[in-house]
Amino acid sequence: MQLIEEILEQKVRPTLRAHNGDVELLEITPEGIVKVKLTGACSTCPGARQTISEIVEAALKEACPEIKGVVPVFQVSDELLNEAIKIIRKSKSI
Repeated sequence: MQLIEEILEQKVRPTLRAHNGDVELLEITPEGIVKVKLTGACSTCPGARQTISEIVEAALKEACPEIKGVVPVFQVSDELLNEAIKIIRKSKSI
């Protein structure tokens, strides 16, 4: 896990940060799948899947041939969920 973090820090994050984004390492499965979450501007970018494959996955596979793939995990924050619930409740009371 430490090697993956180092690769992300040295090869991936500088590119993502240049676009006001970042990546968070969530998990490495026993099968060699790396699960990541894009954050910042990258999390809502229409090219997020391309960023995963062309930047994140390419860098990790180059440095660690045992990595079989990179999978994005899209999560919604609790804050966003709570705001959505407030809007729904408000519209039902109208």
